[in-house]
Amino acid sequence: MKVMIVVTHLLGTGHLRRALVLADAFATAGNRVVLVSGGMPLDITVPTGVRMLQLPPLRSDGVNFSRLLNKTGEPADETLMKARGALLCDTVADFKPDVLLTELFPFGRRILSAEFLALLQAANALQARPVILSSVRDILAPPSKPSRAERAAQMVADHYDAVLVHSDPAITPLEQSWPVSDAIRSRLRYTGYVTQPAPQPHPDGIGTGEILVSAGGGEVGTSIFETALSAARHIDGMRWRLLVAGPAERVASLRSRATGRHVIVEPLRPDFRNVLANATASVSMCGYNTAMDVLQTGIPAVFIPFDAGGEVEQALRADSLSGLPGIATVRERDLTAETLRTAIREVTGAPLRAQSSLEFDGAARSVAIATEMVKARG
Repeated sequence: MKVMIVVTHLLGTGHLRRALVLADAFATAGNRVVLVSGGMPLDITVPTGVRMLQLPPLRSDGVNFSRLLNKTGEPADETLMKARGALLCDTVADFKPDVLLTELFPFGRRILSAEFLALLQAANALQARPVILSSVRDILAPPSKPSRAERAAQMVADHYDAVLVHSDPAITPLEQSWPVSDAIRSRLRYTGYVTQPAPQPHPDGIGTGEILVSAGGGEVGTSIFETALSAARHIDGMRWRLLVAGPAERVASLRSRATGRHVIVEPLRPDFRNVLANATASVSMCGYNTAMDVLQTGIPAVFIPFDAGGEVEQALRADSLSGLPGIATVRERDLTAETLRTAIREVTGAPLRAQSSLEFDGAARSVAIATEMVKARG
């Protein structure tokens, strides 16, 4: 079976990393996989058996998702956008996938509608039309107006065979963040959560006894790091490790403000999940991948959901998880050294969470669902 996955990350890296987990699962099952990425290139390991194709890259202008920038930080022009659309259409025509999966679209990435619609039309024009799937995380950014939800529903009805929802409906049904019409509901396929296998503790013990502070793979979360530096001055007996994404200058600036040998500031590590598995507590935003890591490792966690630019996705996720032992949420507007210290004491003093009953095999389930649908076509 041939599988084509299309994803564009515009701010952080979570969308691409989740798509990579899906691509790896399809390849491991013996399928030929092309992963098309339209965001900024990352220094990542491409899974064995996956061919990665980079479109002319885009990123958002910070949290302004209505303004797209090219790799040099200038506004994306019509030439670049047409080149992206042409490459997508050429790829689907040449590869002739049995399965075409679009990550987030049509529930998001509206600014890229032209290229996605061109891709869908090219796929429908193939002699053997692929099974077309949308892949969405547990929580979506709620539509700002009813017409946007209606448009997404119409696109699903017109172009998609199913919507893979990477969640547990008993914990986070899609209705929590998106108005689900009858037309969409009939196409929903819940897969469980898509994530890597649970991480093993770092073999060198890195992270042991530490408060691990992170903010994903994007250049956001500065207030979290700055508050952590302030809070670290007043919690004795704890070592703090800040893992900072972005340019070296950003890391150096935060490092220059760290005081004492009990505070480590370093670039985001490729073995982050292994370090996390050793930590005493985690302080982070509440993106999908980070939440999965916290749930899998079972460590106490303070979530500070990203809410700039009116974003509500992470706050909804954090609220849904805050009822679990050892998890607390602090809104960024309420974030101070004192509220962070209080939250850390609360979660580290809570009873250990019971072994999670959540399903973390969403990638394998996605493969099974797609394979079933292809076989059903004969």
